[in-house]
Amino acid sequence: MTEQSGDRGGWPGLLDRLMDFIPARLRPGTAVVPVVRLSGLIGAVTPLRPGMSLAGVARTLERAFATKHARAVALVINSPGGSPVQSRQIYLRIRQLAAEKKLPVLVFVEDVAASGGYMIACAGDEIFCDPSSILGSIGVVGGSFGFQDLIQKIGVERRLYTAGEHKAMLDPFLPENPDDVARVKALQREIHAIFIALVRESRGARLKGADDVLFTGEYWAGETSVSLGLADAIGDLRSTLRARYGEKVLTPVIAPSGGLLSGLLGRKSAGAGTLISLDGIGGLPDELISALESRAIWAKFGF
Repeated sequence: MTEQSGDRGGWPGLLDRLMDFIPARLRPGTAVVPVVRLSGLIGAVTPLRPGMSLAGVARTLERAFATKHARAVALVINSPGGSPVQSRQIYLRIRQLAAEKKLPVLVFVEDVAASGGYMIACAGDEIFCDPSSILGSIGVVGGSFGFQDLIQKIGVERRLYTAGEHKAMLDPFLPENPDDVARVKALQREIHAIFIALVRESRGARLKGADDVLFTGEYWAGETSVSLGLADAIGDLRSTLRARYGEKVLTPVIAPSGGLLSGLLGRKSAGAGTLISLDGIGGLPDELISALESRAIWAKFGF
């Protein structure tokens, strides 16, 4: 009888030893918060150098929300913005997955969550940032150049054929037309109104600033962003998640899965080296312009 009792008493210890062979994230009672990084310009940059898009992040988001024993999903955002369409589509997919899986979304801003980057950040139930993070830029911008005088100086004749009165609107080789500018500004106001409505729906009563402050396209550092209600608190991912879910919380990073083409090319994403190897020197001008445009957008926020 004594031996049998001892054997039964050994079961808990045996179970504990067996648990060591089970991955930590699959053990009962373990808090898991998968982490997804969303960084870079949003939308197309060049044909072979895509920026962040719904097509590029959808599978990663789905894997994060499908993580077993997940208590929440954390998004780490570092983006100066880009395409309003892709920004809103990513925002919507995050909110759809959060509703389906009934999981809260915690957003952590690194350097920048501005313009489209802030639109994606609004998908979070809570937004945390560093004191030096840049948030906001709730507006719409577009620009071009005028080359009509240049081509005259170098003796180039512009030949353009269209069907449709406004098909050549804002052509950089034609003089600027005030009517065309008015049409573009009307379009920008429409997109701006959509952006404002999204921020209001997402942040609700937490917004503390007046419309003529929040929605002018201005941007702010972390502490001011919190005071305006654009973010909820100052905090980093590790400390915030440990305080909320315990010291042993697991934070697996859900990385994009590499496809067959990526493996064959020996890369995870398109870049300068890839463009040169695929297109030869002919790809260099587009890559150079893309790099300059990207640098200019990041530089706007001091990075």
